[in-house]
Order: sequence, then C-alpha cells, then structure tokens
Amino acid sequence: MKKIFIAFGHHNTKNSFNAQIRDTFIREVISLGHTIDLVNLFDEREQLPFYNQNINPPPSLVLDYRSRLEKCDVMFLIGACHNLRLNSILENWVDWVLHPKWFFSYRSMFQESKFFKNYGYPVPGAMKGKLGIVSITYGGPMISYWNFSFFDNIPFRRIKKSVFQLGGLKTKYIRFYSILPNLDKDIYQKHMLRVKKLAQSI
Repeated sequence: MKKIFIAFGHHNTKNSFNAQIRDTFIREVISLGHTIDLVNLFDEREQLPFYNQNINPPPSLVLDYRSRLEKCDVMFLIGACHNLRLNSILENWVDWVLHPKWFFSYRSMFQESKFFKNYGYPVPGAMKGKLGIVSITYGGPMISYWNFSFFDNIPFRRIKKSVFQLGGLKTKYIRFYSILPNLDKDIYQKHMLRVKKLAQSI
C-alpha cells in the first residue's frame, strides 16, 4: 500500500470541479487501502511568501512539506490552467518545494570551460523514483491548446518534462477540457470515472 501526498491548488476547496476530482480520487484510493496526506493550499493557516531566491534558508513550511513528501510514494498536484500555467498558488508551491538541491541538482559537463561551465545535466534528488501525477482542468476545448502543445508550454507538459523529470519522477497526468459551470451530468460522470481509473492505476 502507498502513501499519497496531494497538493490541491484550486481556490474553491469545497464544491468546485477540481474539488470533486480530489474527493473522488481520495475515496477511491482509500477504498484500495492507500493513505493520504492532503494539503489544501488555500486553506493552509500558514502561507508561503512569493518565491524569492534571496530567502535562504527557505521558510520552515517548505522544509515541512519536503519532509512529508519524503514519507510518501506518490505526489499528486491538482489545479486549473490560468494563462497557460497552473494556479499561481500551486506554481509558487512548486517553485519553493521542488527546488534544487533537494529536488534535483545540476552537474556541469564542462567545469573548466569559460563559456560552457553552466551546461550540464540534472541529477535527481530526494524524490527520485517516486510517482508524480498532475491533474489540470481547462476552460476551453482541446483543439484550442494544440498550437501551444507543440512547444511544450502548456502546463501538463511543462510540469512533466521541466519539473517532474528533473527530479527523476515517474509521471502520470490527467486533463479535463471545456470545464465550465453547469457541466452536463453524463460528461461529469465520465470524467469522474477517469479519476477512479487513475486511482486504481497507482
């Protein structure tokens, strides 16, 4: 059985579509015998400041999140797409928590080179080999994001390739398009079935 850390980044933590993703997933994984460590970022009593590299060492809250992640087998980020990024609170959490040198370090291939000293490759850190999952909801239809997908700058690809893989994580993702108020009930049920299948695949 596995322990799953969930960072929930939607402002509506009670009755949004994203909250339904979270709750459906949690019910399913618990029924399978897994355990959950849930963080509703907007409901946290203590909030992280905007990321600032000059704050060093990082806030104690960052160290607490990292400690909790180290005790988990799976990290699941849940949020919505805004301006081709995840919710700002979740992006800020990623900037603080999944940060060198804890999450990964960078090894130079040409340490003696004047011009290529910073050229190298990532070395995974504390989360190496664990599973990273991201769930993202989009307001528009899939076709409206195709142009961006070629450049890997839509959130799930950026998170997968530019974040998760730096830390040596195995990756899964689930996406939901055209998520608007008054979503058709049948479509909603199909989406929740996908969430259950995701939970069963862990």
